[in-house]
Amino acid sequence: MEFLTTRDELRTIYKTPRPTDGPIRKELKALDGHCRSFIGKSPFVLIGSSDGAGNADVTPKGDKPGFAAILDDNTIAIPDRPGNNRLDTLENIVRNPSVGLLFLIPGMNETLRVNGDARITVDAGLRGRLAVDGKEPQSVVVVSVKAAYMHCAKAFMRSDLWKPETWYDRATLPTLGQIIRDQLALAEAAGDIDRELDQDYRQTMW
Repeated sequence: MEFLTTRDELRTIYKTPRPTDGPIRKELKALDGHCRSFIGKSPFVLIGSSDGAGNADVTPKGDKPGFAAILDDNTIAIPDRPGNNRLDTLENIVRNPSVGLLFLIPGMNETLRVNGDARITVDAGLRGRLAVDGKEPQSVVVVSVKAAYMHCAKAFMRSDLWKPETWYDRATLPTLGQIIRDQLALAEAAGDIDRELDQDYRQTMW
């Protein structure tokens, strides 16, 4: 199997058509009203990061719509709620601040992409602002926006992602407890693992 290794090789494959003026000009250097509105309605964002040594990671962050706070036209604050404490994304950020964000709104095929540099803060005022039911995030990822633009709907249209009639019946898929039991070769029953996970979800959501 041969692989493309240069930009010129890549462009010989994707030479027709080249990007038109619109896809180039749509990239903004700051958040406009449409971007701010989209983020304010989004309950879910994917954060892509890398440690700078070739090890990449993508993590989901979700909460009530608008959980990612817009501090100004060039700054977004994303709360870090309780998780598994692997800290893959956070450790990447302290090594390499470059991140890519993908904001989604359920039922909407278009997405918002944001690229920028991230830092981590435990600022008391910001954590208090992002608290839920009095529970503050453990830290906050603050992203300085370098580029923001809307992404077209084709991927979501091809996948029928938001069409319930295309979804698998959840009962036909393994539970997380079953997957963990098999992957870690545990003697513990899958049902017991699922109950432990459910208890953890209920007690440490925020």
